[in-house]
Amino acid sequence: MTIQTPILTEQDRRSRPRHVWFLNSAFDNIDFPTTVLRLAERDPQAPFQFVVTPNVDHLVRLRRDDVLAPLYAQAWLTVCDSRVLELIASLSGEDVDVTPGSDLTETLFNNVVMRHEPVTIIGGSREVVENVKARYGLRDVRWHEPPMGLRKNPEAIAECAQFVADNPSRFVFLCVGSPQQEMIAEACLERGDCTGIGLCVGASLDFLGGKADRAPKWMQRSRLEWLHRLAQEPRRMWKRYLVDGPKILFLWWEWRKARAKLREFEKRLARAGL
Repeated sequence: MTIQTPILTEQDRRSRPRHVWFLNSAFDNIDFPTTVLRLAERDPQAPFQFVVTPNVDHLVRLRRDDVLAPLYAQAWLTVCDSRVLELIASLSGEDVDVTPGSDLTETLFNNVVMRHEPVTIIGGSREVVENVKARYGLRDVRWHEPPMGLRKNPEAIAECAQFVADNPSRFVFLCVGSPQQEMIAEACLERGDCTGIGLCVGASLDFLGGKADRAPKWMQRSRLEWLHRLAQEPRRMWKRYLVDGPKILFLWWEWRKARAKLREFEKRLARAGL
């Protein structure tokens, strides 16, 4: 796969806002190829930073989970994982580029990660890690398998961060689900001695390692990947997609209402010459 980047003029760069504020979340205003290039070009020895890939489930949980918002606020990059969110944004007149975490992970392994370089993985199963290692011919994979119940186990989170510090890699794949992976990323930041880029990409390695199958391309393009996952794992996914997921429409309604009030207030200020 060849990564192509859009050619932007200096005026385009200056006029393009750094973030897109949508559904009370700030997404970095960059597309998929630019995201890949920023990751590929970052100095491997630079202090640790991390990338988050919010989807519908994450934004719904932001309202009731006090942990997520402070974690997301510390991210180096926040890119939209969901084509459904991309559609909702476009219907609102907002341009939110989509960068699915699974596509990002696959592209990095296909085009950026070199076989001989170290790769650090937190989470996943031994079988998945071995399959990914064999698939890409990786020679130096450092894997740490944390215990269950990670969110309520600060000692285990600290052990994960220690492992990252002891096994410096250009890319650190954090695959323990949200918000656990973001909590590990925060712990890495707080240590001050970690390097590389932490990628909070959930189940992405499960797809590459053969544990789960991704939806066909036509379902991905049609924004029906969620339906494929629901059909694959109905007992685990039904609540996320059939109960919690639709709540995004209420959040959207609230956001549109608040935005309309803000714009009306701005008009009044303009009329008053303020």
